[in-house]
Amino acid sequence: LVMVFYGSNGKSNPVSMENKVEHQAKNQITYDIHLPSDLGTLYKVRLGLQSLENSISQLSLHHFKMQNTSTLDTFSLTINKTLPPSLNGDRWIEFPVEWPLKEALSVVTYHLTVFSRNILSERNLVHMAACIYGTHGDTGDRALLWSLQNVQQEEDNESFLVTVDAVELGELAKVVLLISSKTDCKLDIKKLHLKEAVKEHPVYVFEVNEAFSVDANKPKIEREISVSFVIRGDKEKNSMDNNLHREESQARNLTEYTIKVYTGDKRGAGTDAKVHIILFGNEDKSEVFQLSQSLEHQDPFERGKVDTFKIKTKKLGSLHSIEIGHDGKGFACGWFLEKVEITDASRNSVYCFNCNRWLAEGESDGRTAVQLYPELLNF
Repeated sequence: LVMVFYGSNGKSNPVSMENKVEHQAKNQITYDIHLPSDLGTLYKVRLGLQSLENSISQLSLHHFKMQNTSTLDTFSLTINKTLPPSLNGDRWIEFPVEWPLKEALSVVTYHLTVFSRNILSERNLVHMAACIYGTHGDTGDRALLWSLQNVQQEEDNESFLVTVDAVELGELAKVVLLISSKTDCKLDIKKLHLKEAVKEHPVYVFEVNEAFSVDANKPKIEREISVSFVIRGDKEKNSMDNNLHREESQARNLTEYTIKVYTGDKRGAGTDAKVHIILFGNEDKSEVFQLSQSLEHQDPFERGKVDTFKIKTKKLGSLHSIEIGHDGKGFACGWFLEKVEITDASRNSVYCFNCNRWLAEGESDGRTAVQLYPELLNF
């Protein structure tokens, strides 16, 4: 049994109940747990089973009581739930802490709709989980492929619905996808839609548009995806057609950039580290983009090669700089970046960012990321 405690100042690491038993009576176990002092006022507890590999039978939980031994503040709740809720899927349940004279959060069922091209055909080969983040904390890692609903499948397009029960998260901010497999496979994910089950709106849209390749060299992938836009809905016109129109309208406000990255033709110039880029314009700046899916090469950023990437982001205006770099991880991760060319078709503009330097801890100033400024090349 594992517990995670959430407070106004943060959350605890998973607390394993193993070797923490202080007193055990019939159908009742008492634990003595020491939490970090900086959690603040607790508002939520997550309970789960750390591992299902030992064919653990389901655990029925009836009542939960928690007391601060310093202040003697006591919280008590009737649960009447079973762990895990599904033997093949989600391993967690959450409940809000209802302190006297304090307003508690409520438990919400979230609907996560995944739009993809090939997950359904690969689902038996991979494990896929998501952690949803909002202003009231996160859900922890939740399995996605164990109980699919509203499955729709057409040629090259598919979607399915996953339900996640969690204490309400407030305004949603991001989703972290975790993909792993014991065999080589590729998952092509287009986007995610996330909303509360009992409400039509708001719908949080997370644009992904990425093919994730899992193999022996990369058996696990973790990808953070920020919310792209939110469909708030129209109180007077709440039909599905209007929702679709709203989403398409939001999508039209996105600008697509074509990014060409030139790796120098020097010995050891290539890198297998994770490369990121941020675009800065006179109207706004982009989120952090991971450049992983080259249009030309399966292994990007090799010596003397040019790799092309396409990204979509909010309108930034005229670009005045970029940040580009890598995480410095992996064998011989140093990278010689020659230049970056960015095309903004909506403005008929091409920007050239010359670099001509090593991005490596062992070279020059040791920086692995740089700020670059452009020369503007009109079409």
